[in-house]
Amino acid sequence: MGGNQSWVTEFILVGFQLRAEMEVFLFWVFSLLYIFSLLANGMILGLICLDPSLHTPMYFFLSHLAVLDMSYASNNVPKMLANLMNQRSTISFVPCIMQTFLYLAFAATKCLILVAMSYDRYVAICHPLHYAVIMSWRVCTALAVTSWSCGFILSLVHAVLLLRLPFCGPREVKILSVLKLACADPWINQVVILAASVFVLVGPLCLMLVSYTSILLAILRIQSGEGHRKAFSTCSSHLCVVGLFFGIAMVVYMVPDSSQREEQEKRLSLFHSLFNPVLNPLIYSLRNSQVKDALRGALQKRSM
Repeated sequence: MGGNQSWVTEFILVGFQLRAEMEVFLFWVFSLLYIFSLLANGMILGLICLDPSLHTPMYFFLSHLAVLDMSYASNNVPKMLANLMNQRSTISFVPCIMQTFLYLAFAATKCLILVAMSYDRYVAICHPLHYAVIMSWRVCTALAVTSWSCGFILSLVHAVLLLRLPFCGPREVKILSVLKLACADPWINQVVILAASVFVLVGPLCLMLVSYTSILLAILRIQSGEGHRKAFSTCSSHLCVVGLFFGIAMVVYMVPDSSQREEQEKRLSLFHSLFNPVLNPLIYSLRNSQVKDALRGALQKRSM
């Protein structure tokens, strides 16, 4: 590095170019959606904790998914709301790295929890007679602890690699592009991005494809139409959540370079951070009779 280079101590956050009136409108809309996501996921978490009929492996993992959705949204949305109300949005270097670390940690952990949920559905459909033995509470706890540990370890490795890179400008940060500001050879950035994509996205997705291929083959062997319906209803909610999460993530990370890529990344990342945590509890509550029965029972107890 040359002696006249100055190191970056803060970044300027670059979002959508909007009029002041639109920013105020979006502030209130996003605030309501954020509050709703916290309440909806909190409701799911509370129902699972309070209702004994939901004390099963499937809902054990769903409770972790609710915690991750609340954490994921809380890591990203408050700063976004603050930026909508400020003319000049900045973030210092350390909070930026910390937010990136938590962003990747929650995303990786969520991927692995979804893998654990797909394994749970695989055992429920392909080995129903051995379900209680295979998916014991010890196994469920081990899967959850492993998911959280691996998610944060992978994110820590990514953060350490990021901190080893020099940042000397430019200072303008767009969504998911902190790595691009490093004053290092482009191939190093690409290697780090590729490694993060493989570990956080491709690996868990391949494991889920294996699980659901086995599930599909098991369903096709079922003779009765009623059996087909019950089997598909068992994993339909999970498939919707997986499709939303991985579908958007694949587009964000793997869309080819183009003149519109940055704007597409902004919109998709907004959906990923704000709307995904809102939709997940709706999917599991509207498409799941047990959750609806638990909510109905809780409301009836409260009204008595």
